[in-house]
Amino acid sequence: MSDLHGYYIEDIEVGMKASYAKTVTETDVVLFAGISGDNNPVHVNQEFAEQTPFKSRIAHGMLSVGFISMVLGTKLPGPGAIYISQNVKFKAPVHIGDTVHAEVTVKEVIKEKKRVILETVCRVKDTVVIDGEAMVMVASKATTN
Repeated sequence: MSDLHGYYIEDIEVGMKASYAKTVTETDVVLFAGISGDNNPVHVNQEFAEQTPFKSRIAHGMLSVGFISMVLGTKLPGPGAIYISQNVKFKAPVHIGDTVHAEVTVKEVIKEKKRVILETVCRVKDTVVIDGEAMVMVASKATTN
């Protein structure tokens, strides 16, 4: 793996893992709301959020999914990997100030199709907040020489 190219399909094995951790800040939530246009008051209005089951503002679920994207695009498989699909189940809220740990684990390598299937999970401490699976396309050494 290099700065400009991640793992090639020939180098990826079942069980490989990579992770990233980020503490979600007020700035993250406000910027994500602005970029995405998702101004749901549960994310941006404390008085509204206090009336919800969460009792305070929560981060956008897709913000945490973005941390999974970070791992896939920069660590495993890394630069050059192309997202094909992602399914997610949102299991628990992420609050401002929570540290989200995103981890991906290789479940399957389909060398002939240059595809990798990865388990994707985000945790806050011991609580799973997102569970899912991604498929990415990865280059082959045979086609880059």
